[in-house]
Amino acid sequence: MTNKDDTENIRAVKVGSLPIELYMVLKFGDMVQSGGEAKFVISEGLVRVNGEVETRKRKKIFSGDIVAFANEKIQVFANGQNSGL
Repeated sequence: MTNKDDTENIRAVKVGSLPIELYMVLKFGDMVQSGGEAKFVISEGLVRVNGEVETRKRKKIFSGDIVAFANEKIQVFANGQNSGL
C-alpha cells in the first residue's frame, strides 16, 4: 500500500500579519462560511493544527503551520513570504 505525499493536497494561504488566531485562518482560508461556524467546529474538535486536534479558538497560528478541516489542508504564510508549495 502506497501513501500519497501529503504536500500534494496542501493549499497555501497568505494572510496580512502573523500570528493569527485559528478561527480567523478557517475564515480566510474559505474552509467555513463564518466566524461562528469556525468557532463551533474548533470547539467540537474537528480541526487539526500540525496534525494535533486543537480546541482553542484563539490559538495563535504562525507561518508554516498546517491547519486541517473537512478533508482540506492549508498552510499559512504572511503576505510577501514564499510558501515553497
